[in-house]
Amino acid sequence: MILNSLLIVLAYLVGSVSSAVIVCRLMGFPDPRQHGSNNPGATNVLRLYGKQAALITLAGDLLKGLVPLLVGKMLGAPHAVLAAMGVAAFTGHLFPVFFNFRGGKGVATFIGVIYGYAWPLGVIFMLEWSLMAFLFRYSSLAALVASSTILIFVNLFLPSPYYLIAIVCMVVLIFWRHKSNIQNLMAGKEGKIGAK
Repeated sequence: MILNSLLIVLAYLVGSVSSAVIVCRLMGFPDPRQHGSNNPGATNVLRLYGKQAALITLAGDLLKGLVPLLVGKMLGAPHAVLAAMGVAAFTGHLFPVFFNFRGGKGVATFIGVIYGYAWPLGVIFMLEWSLMAFLFRYSSLAALVASSTILIFVNLFLPSPYYLIAIVCMVVLIFWRHKSNIQNLMAGKEGKIGAK
């Protein structure tokens, strides 16, 4: 019981490490929370500071969703705990304790979490995201479509209903964090991938 609780807390703390802020500080760039969309995520970093910083940010955000779950699986954590760890890491990204609870929108960390739950889900997500991004050039639209449609495949790859509950919670939060993007998409004002 104590180990399971510690694993969930650890997942939240790992999720609270803001890759975008750290990467930009190390590379000598201004805080992305104060420029562009004010979002500490890979898309905003890409628009502000280029591909290299964005790729490192993306990798960091993905890994902080994946690594805690790999540790949990190695330690034999039950499905309910693994599901909760994923939500904890994801929530840490949205509300990071180390950065005044000002976090990102959670898509990259969500990808890491679903890879940690079952790698085929991560592959399906990336294929869907890539297709939507190629067709429409909107990162937010691609993320919203891929996040919502991944629910169709959950029961094919995961053995416990705890995972479905966890993924539903995360998808709801992703839509909530993207509410301004949804408004911009509907108004035709959303920035496209690669646009400054």
